[in-house]
Amino acid sequence: MKLEGEPTLNQIDDYNNNESKEKRNIVRWVVIGLIIISAIYSIVKYRYSTVDDYIGTPENPGINTAKR
Repeated sequence: MKLEGEPTLNQIDDYNNNESKEKRNIVRWVVIGLIIISAIYSIVKYRYSTVDDYIGTPENPGINTAKR
């Protein structure tokens, strides 16, 4: 079903590998930027998220994992 005034795929500028060099570069920079941001986020999350191995509270000491 084609609506009146709706362009076909061949009439769209970016269809079938016809995009401009500027648009292609913008997409590349966006992808590279997202990869860099996610790498920085992963490094920060890995370095500053420490897990406490102690299980329990002062009232209920929990499991003693120290070797005797």
